[in-house]
Amino acid sequence: QVQLVESGGGLVQAGGSLRLSCAASGSGSNINSMAWYRQAPGKQRELVARIRSGGSTNYADSVKGRFTISRDNAKNTVYLQMNSLKPEDTAVYYCNAERLYNYYWGQGTQVTVSS
Repeated sequence: QVQLVESGGGLVQAGGSLRLSCAASGSGSNINSMAWYRQAPGKQRELVARIRSGGSTNYADSVKGRFTISRDNAKNTVYLQMNSLKPEDTAVYYCNAERLYNYYWGQGTQVTVSS
């Protein structure tokens, strides 16, 4: 089992920045990819960014150039640096981890961007 705990959400004005963190505990070894998803009210959950154990990344087109995902393998922690935030980035952001073909989710953290 892997437990994921997110932090760093909050309220920010458009154009501002936030940094989300997600710490994995429990069976933290052998975690392959870690990712951030988000879900806005009335919309499906969508992938924001993913980083694999080797460091390769991919991003949703809507956040490319504004968000950066990074990972500290020693701490089993993944970060999402979000810059130039827009009101449409408002959502609950969820951390996701894949370990031995099992997927785990955090409880989510709210990000609200005011115009």
